[in-house]
Amino acid sequence: MQPGSDSSGAILGGCDDSRSIPDRHGGHRPAAVPPLSDPSLTARELGRLGEEHAASWLCDRGWRIVDRNWGTRFGELDIIALDAEKRLVFIEVKTRRSMLQGVPAEAVTPAKRLHLRRAAAQWLTASPRGRIRHHEVRFDVIAIDASGQAPVITHIEGAF
Repeated sequence: MQPGSDSSGAILGGCDDSRSIPDRHGGHRPAAVPPLSDPSLTARELGRLGEEHAASWLCDRGWRIVDRNWGTRFGELDIIALDAEKRLVFIEVKTRRSMLQGVPAEAVTPAKRLHLRRAAAQWLTASPRGRIRHHEVRFDVIAIDASGQAPVITHIEGAF
């Protein structure tokens, strides 16, 4: 069983309450999502579920999700999180169910990196959440290989 998954392999929601479901006791329970190995998923659905899986994986490791799917004219920032050392980390998530087009991390091209840096600068200046206390900024990539029964996560810290 993968971290952040239930016994069926379905990935559970992230650590922020906005992605959870109220329960009858006034608390929240994570929303279950289909497994990444589901062949009926569209590319967009696979990407969204990959981001859910990555957020859950980070939360399981003590990270705090600050923002998700923040869009600018430069593109979208998938996950913005604080690690245990209070580093503000902008995380690009790439999910692939086949390696025919290369490994997931190869999709983060130099042009994509430039767009992500510009989007991050805009988030830091425009978003009220950009004023969060942090010690430094870093860019990571989480690559998810969903070609097998269980997804394989590779976290590339300081990828660019």
